[in-house]
Amino acid sequence: MANGCEHLAGLHTGDVPILASATVGARFWLLIEHSGPWAAYLDECRLPVKVRALIDRATALGVRPQLIRRTGRRERSGGPLHVFVGSSTGKDPWLAEGRFDDPDDLDLDALVHGVLPESCILVSEPVFLVCTHAKRNACCARIGLPLARFLDEQLPGQVWETTHVGGDRYAANLVCLPHGLYYGSMSQAAAIAAANAYRHGEVVLDRFRGRAGIPEPSQAAEHFVRSHTGERSVGAVAVESSRSDGDTTECIVVCNAPVGSSRFRVVVEPAVFTAPCGVACAEDVSTYRLAELSLLTPALT
Repeated sequence: MANGCEHLAGLHTGDVPILASATVGARFWLLIEHSGPWAAYLDECRLPVKVRALIDRATALGVRPQLIRRTGRRERSGGPLHVFVGSSTGKDPWLAEGRFDDPDDLDLDALVHGVLPESCILVSEPVFLVCTHAKRNACCARIGLPLARFLDEQLPGQVWETTHVGGDRYAANLVCLPHGLYYGSMSQAAAIAAANAYRHGEVVLDRFRGRAGIPEPSQAAEHFVRSHTGERSVGAVAVESSRSDGDTTECIVVCNAPVGSSRFRVVVEPAVFTAPCGVACAEDVSTYRLAELSLLTPALT
């Protein structure tokens, strides 16, 4: 409860399980550079009329809008609207950058159909988002701001502060684009390890929330297969199919390791992590437990 924080302490230190908690709805992205100020919610921010219309259009199409800004001094930006657009879907996620004098010229319909919008250029380096949205939750600024500044020193030009990404209780939150990998409860050491791993095409399971845009049970199934096999390549593990029966979800997960491809049957169930009571009983945290993991198809080289 330090510094006005109402979250369970372990949520900010990695002592509480955070797997399978990445934002489910984020499959397509619209990042808009806006130095601020940021209100608690995007629809309360003071934005130019056409930028507001662009955000509304993105939301209607299922594209997740985020405001972003560089760390350090808050300078009012002028000139063309600077955006990133991206897709975290499929085998080859991508991110592109563009500048528009008229926000109406950004073709978001192309984005949701997997096509690079006109006047946008693919970027070759990852983009890292750190939530620092103070008016949404004070912990995001208290923990996120120092982390964003640290990462920006280590990876200049690749790090942006951003508005709410989902899961304030897991601050500091780090999102790796274009794949939409979510990390939470980030320390500086954990964050730079995750960022460097992603730059080399790998996942670090420590404090890994999951991959955005897929159901939480599928995120859990992927996590347990990675934990079981030790496979860390970003694109190597994916849910092939899933079906739910009540609270239980059965997934068929493919693991394309260097030694060959394997398929696993993974059954996951929701669970609750209950922290020991201190002065007052802490909140319960929803998570997932592994009920079954079995090899269906041995690795074929």
